[in-house]
Amino acid sequence: MTENAQPRLDLVGLVVADMAASLAFYRRLGLDLPAEADGEPHVEHRLPGGLRLAWDTEQTVRSFDPGWTPGTGGHRIGLAFDCGTPAAVDTAYAELTAAGYHGHLAPWDAFWGQRYAVVHDPDGNGVDLFAANA
Repeated sequence: MTENAQPRLDLVGLVVADMAASLAFYRRLGLDLPAEADGEPHVEHRLPGGLRLAWDTEQTVRSFDPGWTPGTGGHRIGLAFDCGTPAAVDTAYAELTAAGYHGHLAPWDAFWGQRYAVVHDPDGNGVDLFAANA
């Protein structure tokens, strides 16, 4: 490949069963997603730094891949959100679990020097919450 043809990660896509439920979860993590997006079959959000996060409903994916089925077993991709401080990790985890989201791993001080927790989004994807320990 020539230098101009090198692939560049531009978008991380999530396939969701319920767009409104998924977007509500990510709004709680601070993403500015408009309310009218809840009824859309495809939503994109540009993150700081330029990377895009996208959501497609299962129906949208099946429209071009009729044989698509959700994966089984554990998740194969995860998203990680830097919460800024260890206390903010605890707060984000508490707020998400209080809102009914599944807390997979409660906040702990990881051996690699971070406060860490894992919550599942409405589709069962692991979403890591972390911050450097002081």
